[in-house]
Parts: sequence; structure tokens; C-alpha cells
Amino acid sequence: MMPRRAFPFLLVLLWSYDLPAQTPYYQGKTIRLVAGTPAGSVYDTYARLMAQFMPKYIPGTPNIIVQNMPGVASMVAANYIYTIAKPDGLTIGAIQPALYFDQLVGRKEVQFDWQKFSWIGNTTVSHHLLYIRADAPYKNIEDIRKSSVAPKCGSEGTASSAYYIPKLLEETLGSKFNVVTGYNAGTEVDLAVERGEVQCRAFTIAAFFAREPFHTWRKKGFVRVLIQTGKKRDANLPDVPSLHELMDQYKTQDSSRRLANVILAANEIGRPIVGTPGIPAERVKILRDAFTKAVNDQELVEEAKKKRLELDPVSGEDLQTLASEIMAQPPEVVERMKKLLGT
Repeated sequence: MMPRRAFPFLLVLLWSYDLPAQTPYYQGKTIRLVAGTPAGSVYDTYARLMAQFMPKYIPGTPNIIVQNMPGVASMVAANYIYTIAKPDGLTIGAIQPALYFDQLVGRKEVQFDWQKFSWIGNTTVSHHLLYIRADAPYKNIEDIRKSSVAPKCGSEGTASSAYYIPKLLEETLGSKFNVVTGYNAGTEVDLAVERGEVQCRAFTIAAFFAREPFHTWRKKGFVRVLIQTGKKRDANLPDVPSLHELMDQYKTQDSSRRLANVILAANEIGRPIVGTPGIPAERVKILRDAFTKAVNDQELVEEAKKKRLELDPVSGEDLQTLASEIMAQPPEVVERMKKLLGT
């Protein structure tokens, strides 16, 4: 005869046997990845690469579709993700990394809190360069420092590196630039350079070596690169001085160097993927794990090489920490940023 105390255990076993396996949350669903830049831009290319490879590492293998929502250096997309998209883990975004500038200086267009995004990951650390037309009368930064006429650079908005890098060079090196804003995308700035409307643009080194028109420009010697922002010279630009080298050369003050550190934190944020605030923690973990596995997928690595895209990933956890750190700036740094950004 079976002992009485065995009956409850047997009933639990039978009940468990009849339960269906729990369906993964993402099974049968579609994740929308809102890209804050136009289709065909390098930011968009990175976003589409992640949309291609992340699904196989998400339980339930959902589809990920990319929706482009460009405007104001991806401010439009960031505001949409933060204020309109539901916190269900089904809307994520690829936004530009320097939007925190606008929050720090209190721009009224900002509808997000940088720290409260759900940070998924960054595909690559992005150092920057500034190129200028080769026929412009500026061979180096010293020529710009001495010139009575500032070169004219194009930019989408104040959160774009095309704006803040020239302004940072003014603050740290004393080189003057006339920055023209209002372009819808970096590709429009490049066309303006070809037309002669503007002479220069600052943006990522990765983009400069990833696509046209820059391959053709380099072959024809159409532009020259004047400066790069990494602490070490990029292997592709061995003869181009870094901002740190030039700050040493021109004996830049410590207060300006601290400002540079806050501004250049955007390099570490790179090409981030974020989610809405308030996504349940277990879904954030699923997305972060999928991101990490995807960027280490050998097939993705090979695809990135074909597209000439660099990979230097940063985890969502590290981005979350960095987001909190950079928003905790003392008033004097914020005031310097307001001056730099013209607010």
C-alpha cells in the first residue's frame, strides 16, 4: 500500500505533467527598431545589422523590423521612444550618442531623461574626425587658429558631432569655426560640401572609412582630415594629430580638458541601442543578452567586415552606468556646455 504522504507528491507530478510549456514572451511578436537617422546612413546600417542577428538569440525568435525616424540629430526618435512607445520591450531604438548634451543644457525640445532609457548595448566605440575640402586655405589646425575667416562646417543639429566637435575645438584649441545647422542628415552635409556651400564636417572615423562618397573622396584627394578625437591615433589615420596631442601642444587649461571629457563621453556611447523606460527587468535582460551574443556571432562579424563596419561593443550594463555618470555634472561644467552649444 502506498503511504498517504506520497499522494500529494504524486498529484503535483501529474498536474505538472499536464501543464503546457510556457510560451516565450517574444514568440510570434515583432520588435520595432526605430532608427533615428535616414536609411543608408552608417547609424542605420549598424541598426539593420543588429535587427538581422538579434532575433535568433531572443527566446521565441521574434521578427525585428527597422523604422527610420530621422530628424534633429535623432532627437525626434529619442522623444518618440521615451514618451510614446509602450514599455513592453517591443520598441527599441538606435539613436545618436550625444543627445544628453541637450538635456544637460536644458533645451526645451528634450522630452526624455537620458538615465531612464533601458540601455541595450553599443556596437562600437566611435571616435571622430574633422575633414575639410582640400582646396580650402587651411592645411592644419594652426592655419584655422591664425585665420581671420572661420571655415564653414555643416551640421544637422547641436547634438550632432558635426556641431559639437568644431565647437569643442574652439573651447580647447582656440580655432574658430562657423557651424551651419539645419541639415536633415549627415549625407546632406556631404552633398553641401561637394557643392561648396560648406567646407567641412566632423563625424565618426568609422563612417569615413565605411562608405561612399568617402572612398572616392580619399582616392581623389578631395578632402583632408585635420584632427581626430581618440586618445590614440587611429590605424587608418596615422599622420593625423589627436585632440589630446594638440591640447598638450597648446597647453589647454584643465577646465577645458574636463569639458572635453564630458563631451567625448559620447564616443563611448557610440552607436547605442536603447529601449523605452520601464521595460520589465527580465525583458531588458533578454534584449541585452541577445545583443551581446549577436555582436559576438561570427557570421555578424564577417558581415560587418564586408560592410567595413568596426565592432568594439559596450554592454548595456556599462552604458547604464555611464549614462548616470555623465548626467551628474557640476553647475560650472553645465555652464561651459551651454556656452559651447550656444544656449
